[in-house]
Amino acid sequence: MMLTTSRLLRCSVGTARAASLLPSSSTAAASAANQSFSTTAQRNNGNKATNVVVVDGVRLPFAMSSTIYEDQLAVDLQRLAFQGLVTKTALNKEDVDYILAGTVIQEVRTSNIAREAAINAGFPSSIGAHTVSMACISSSVAISSAAEKIMSGKARHLRQKLITMSKAMKKGGPLGAARHLLKGLKMKDISLEVPAIANYTTGEIMGVSSDKLSAKFGVSRLEQDEFTVRSHSLAGKAHADGWYDGEIVPYKGSTEENGIKASSTVESVSKLKPAFVKPHGTHTAANSSYLTDGAAASLIMSEEKALELGFKPMAYLQLLLGPTYCSQEVLSRNNLNLESDIGVFEIHEAFAGQILSNLVAMNSQAFADEKFGGKKVGEVDISKLNTKGGSLAVGHPFGATGSRLVTTAAKRLQAEDQRFALIAACADGGLGHACILEKYDG
Repeated sequence: MMLTTSRLLRCSVGTARAASLLPSSSTAAASAANQSFSTTAQRNNGNKATNVVVVDGVRLPFAMSSTIYEDQLAVDLQRLAFQGLVTKTALNKEDVDYILAGTVIQEVRTSNIAREAAINAGFPSSIGAHTVSMACISSSVAISSAAEKIMSGKARHLRQKLITMSKAMKKGGPLGAARHLLKGLKMKDISLEVPAIANYTTGEIMGVSSDKLSAKFGVSRLEQDEFTVRSHSLAGKAHADGWYDGEIVPYKGSTEENGIKASSTVESVSKLKPAFVKPHGTHTAANSSYLTDGAAASLIMSEEKALELGFKPMAYLQLLLGPTYCSQEVLSRNNLNLESDIGVFEIHEAFAGQILSNLVAMNSQAFADEKFGGKKVGEVDISKLNTKGGSLAVGHPFGATGSRLVTTAAKRLQAEDQRFALIAACADGGLGHACILEKYDG
């Protein structure tokens, strides 16, 4: 059913353990993915391009890894997120055209988590689903892929041992078979291989890369600790103010997120020792996002279909392809100025040093001269950045953060009466993602 109809294609994202799912909606009309924003007036003035809108989003409470979700698989969390979104929006599952999910570390039993979570959430088996993986921006890429759909309507040695197993059993029975299978193998050949978070090509983990980046851009340990405390404080306040009410689907009756430390102080976090570059690095367990379990789901569709089904969208979605490079490109393509046009910033906080380094780079003339032909991205107004807390506090389920960023940004546009939001995130492998949301007035 892909996108040849005007039915909706659900966009959602997933869990820290490995999943995220995405649905969105389709229409028969098509447009280029890099099309510039048209104004509302142009949209209403016969512009035939398909407008993609963010309708709603939910998530399970994000929690420190192996705590409240210790007995759950990623697919279970994604299923709960899907069901939560359906319940909140009263979405008819039969209206969904296609389901996409973002995942990071796949579980063997549920390699296509989009499909498994969808089926177990009660979606018809006739609805197609696939999963994408691109480190921390997996769900962002899943949402991008859904939006584009809408807009455009190892081990040979062991194998040989197994092949000759029957001959070995005839000679020595089961014991002979075991000896045959293990002959020539070392313990390292049969030990459990734990999924790595280090980059395959460089062998370096992102904490080391980010620590080096911070040193390059002159971001101090104190600045990182101050930013970390800010994130926790804002996240705690957002919860206390009820900001996340309705967005967080209760798990066993609770919406508490146990990684938020609202009482953190610069003095307390400054006591921690370097976690990656020792002994003189600046990145610690406090000013780095912690391993997190969780799941999220976002609902996107064409504007036409959203209105037909009676939904009031929160924002128009313009997705593109770390943060600094992507931000420059997405702003330029849409003829927007970061300082004068962007009223809401939601930028992924993988590490305090990472985000602060990006902010320095965005406002650096020397960096602009080297990378962008002299055109600076601009200075981010910190008072508009991650005002409901970020990944340092809320947590960072690798496959779900992108969905959280989109939902939070869209809600903030409405609540703060701002026109444009910039969303950006970095990912392992030198990847990044950025997008623009425009407030939906309707």
